Amino acid sequence: ARGYRAAQCTELAKPLILRDLPAPPLQPHQVRVGVQYCGLNFADILACQGLYQDRHTPPFTPGETELFLSRRPSNRYFWQGYRVIGVTGTKAMAAECVVDEKMLWQIPDSVSHEDAAVLPIAYGTAWLALCRRARLQPGETVLVTAGAGATGLAIIDLAANVFQAKVIAAAGNDPKCELAVMRGASHGVNYSRGSLREEVKALTGGRGVDVAIEAVGGDVFKAALQSLAWEGRIVVMGFAGGKIPSIPANLLLLKNVSAMGVYCSRYQQEDFPLFSSAISSVLQYCQEGKIHPHIGAVFKLEEVNKAFDHVLQRKSTGKVIISMK
Repeated sequence: ARGYRAAQCTELAKPLILRDLPAPPLQPHQVRVGVQYCGLNFADILACQGLYQDRHTPPFTPGETELFLSRRPSNRYFWQGYRVIGVTGTKAMAAECVVDEKMLWQIPDSVSHEDAAVLPIAYGTAWLALCRRARLQPGETVLVTAGAGATGLAIIDLAANVFQAKVIAAAGNDPKCELAVMRGASHGVNYSRGSLREEVKALTGGRGVDVAIEAVGGDVFKAALQSLAWEGRIVVMGFAGGKIPSIPANLLLLKNVSAMGVYCSRYQQEDFPLFSSAISSVLQYCQEGKIHPHIGAVFKLEEVNKAFDHVLQRKSTGKVIISMK
């Protein structure tokens, strides 16, 4: 029987193992695709450690976004032809994958394979955070933490180049701040070397920011919350620092600010038309040259554990992708 190569988590918090797996049968709504690239997300690492909110029982293949080289979705077996991206939840770190037909989007000819692999989760989450949750308006000021990460840079790209907002990027070291500024932020703030709140206050003339997109947690979250202007909005995107903060409700009251979250995968389940609109929108922006995804590193499937370590050691900037070629 024909099989395919995949990276599998066989035991939580242990290195992944490469295995040859049998091809699963197809359901009527599914298609089989060949994978070229899989985006590595921090959620994949948490899932393999047993720390993610959506729990998976080993053995499983991680990876929730991928780029395929395929034929038309009406054909039930793909090897080459039309280029599509898909969102799978898991299973993407493999040479082949079975995907729900509605979770595929065709890639415009002008968009590269690598750029397309960045779009679904990083830019999809950024679009939902800015457009759906924060309701960002032209001319507003946005603070984004973890500003040199894949989603942080996507926030900068969309906010500055699509929504016409001013962006202050916060990161943990000077090179990451410099990268964020190179990618479109007006200012970079190194929150490991001083007070994020005071820096933002100085950069905004004491007013604060209209929107904060927060992905670190802990004390950084509190500083971002305190940096909001009157009727500002903070959107929680994750807890890369490992500490889930509590929200002092008095801070919400004093400035009439709003705190909310964005969880991209939940939109896939609860409001698929909106989720699909997010993916379609960022594909269109990329086709039109309005946004420019940043790829920080590319690893082969055989190097998947090295890729995990690269992210865990905070060496990564932009998107890390896994190549099946």
